[in-house]
Amino acid sequence: MRRLTSGILAVALLTAACGGITDGQTTTAKTSLYDRLGGKSAITAVVDDFVGNVAADSRINRRFQGANIPRLKAMLVDQICEATGGPCKYTGKSMADAHRGMGIGDAEFGALVDDLVKTLDKFKVPTAEKNELLSTLGGMKGQIVGR
Repeated sequence: MRRLTSGILAVALLTAACGGITDGQTTTAKTSLYDRLGGKSAITAVVDDFVGNVAADSRINRRFQGANIPRLKAMLVDQICEATGGPCKYTGKSMADAHRGMGIGDAEFGALVDDLVKTLDKFKVPTAEKNELLSTLGGMKGQIVGR
């Protein structure tokens, strides 16, 4: 179950890295995605809502049965924070290691992305930040799906 939780955490974190909350700052090349999303408090709010969406999603929620949800959320926040240029340090497994043997398919990966997009839209994350985060996730799909 720890392996499953770590794998799902990694997917969720990567997914979250694809979008977040902004405080209206102008996007510039010098401003990190972390800052444009609103920092750790905004990422934490996104992760909380996102995990709720996943829990309610019958397409994938069985993957989270028995998961340590507080730990999952904390790991997701750290992963997204680090992936977007923030000061946090993700200490979990690599995506490939976390998902090895899980047999995650394209449909499940897509469902997780759908749940993240739903959260990002709820928080009115600007298109540029949402797409930047989603691109990060898309790049990790090969390490997650079919492992």
